[in-house]
Amino acid sequence: MISNSLEQETKPLTDKEIKKLTQKAKILIPNRVEHYAKMMGVHYDRITIRHQSTRWGSCSSNKNLNFNCLLLLMPLEVIDSVIVHELCHLIHMDHSKAFYEEVYRYCPNYKELNKWLKENGASIIRRLP
Repeated sequence: MISNSLEQETKPLTDKEIKKLTQKAKILIPNRVEHYAKMMGVHYDRITIRHQSTRWGSCSSNKNLNFNCLLLLMPLEVIDSVIVHELCHLIHMDHSKAFYEEVYRYCPNYKELNKWLKENGASIIRRLP
């Protein structure tokens, strides 16, 4: 179970820290995406790691996945929930009932994890310079 609050620094990240997070994300996130993609039977094209101030992840109609390097400041369960969410867009390119049924199929505690993200995400985003 994840903690209810974020217990970490709130000072702005340096360019060096962002670069380090990005490097770590380029290793961790593709491994987690591959794990869930195999489990779900979906195929994607490219994974890009960025540092964005508005999104944690996205999925294009070309099957390209984008993830925010700031995800690495979150518990692994939350990272996985964002990955599952984006991979489900490879099945349903919307936020329909069928889409969320797919999300909950692979991430049964998605509601709790998404709540954590909503409660703590803004403080993480504010760390961008």
